[in-house]
Amino acid sequence: MEKESLAVRFRKGARQWGAVLPFLSVGLILFITFVLFPQIKNVYIALTDYSIMPGSENPFVGLDNFKRAFEGMFEPGTDANYFWIAFRNNLLAVLVTVPGQLVLGLLVAVMIHNLKMGKNTYKVMFYIAVICDWVVVANIFDYIFQPDSGSLVNFVLMKLHVIQEPIAWLKETWTGNFVIWVFSIWKGFGWVMIIYTAALQGVSNDLYEAATIDGANTMDKFFHVTLPCIKGTTFYLLINLINGAMNIFIQVFLLTKGDPVGTTDVMMNYIYTRAFSYFEFGYAAACGLMMGIFVFTTSMCLKRFLRYGQDQ
Repeated sequence: MEKESLAVRFRKGARQWGAVLPFLSVGLILFITFVLFPQIKNVYIALTDYSIMPGSENPFVGLDNFKRAFEGMFEPGTDANYFWIAFRNNLLAVLVTVPGQLVLGLLVAVMIHNLKMGKNTYKVMFYIAVICDWVVVANIFDYIFQPDSGSLVNFVLMKLHVIQEPIAWLKETWTGNFVIWVFSIWKGFGWVMIIYTAALQGVSNDLYEAATIDGANTMDKFFHVTLPCIKGTTFYLLINLINGAMNIFIQVFLLTKGDPVGTTDVMMNYIYTRAFSYFEFGYAAACGLMMGIFVFTTSMCLKRFLRYGQDQ
């Protein structure tokens, strides 16, 4: 009886797996093809002096590609120095664009949420920047930040007597980074606004009414009712925005291309240049792995620090 019971259970389990496997197989095949295999191949490339030429040998070099990112990191002109400049710019992008998008997106979402009419119109207006083509927006930013006195930004600042002569915004290290940060915030805060407007609809009006009875003003309601109720949404946005800021590429590639002398470079652009301009695929793969580990570790630490889900 026991053997028959096991056989029956096995056949039942097999039928269940047979029923669900066709639905899982498509996603599983796509995951293996486009996620798992590239990750394994990337690790292999990072440990070799890889060449894309057919029939060429790929000698194993161990951790040499990783060491290269640390040797001479404070010496100008070395690979490690440019690596850490790019990494610094990524960290600065996180520190500037993530709070910028969160705060601006939340404020706009709260204002739209409190409107009596025309909510969808304003949502579309602010979301247009998100769906605009990157090349189009980059060309607009390149035009308004031109280095001559006829550009929009320089013209306005000179008329207001903030500056005395035109600024070459995209040709200097910190002004170039500033334009990239403004670009990123303007392009992305509309998505944050949409997510927050959806989250605000889930906050019960009873909480606001109870806070009003307790004598809370508008700011008290915002900090003690609204923010705690959308904590989970904020965590979700925070993780995604950090990942996005660590993967900045198009802004730099279209606006500054890392100039001057790589000081506005970011990790993705640095990796792209090393791989497809200098054909140093092993070193580029090692840099990509280190960045991926950093982003993953940061996300896990942030999740633990915020104690997400423990007090929901």
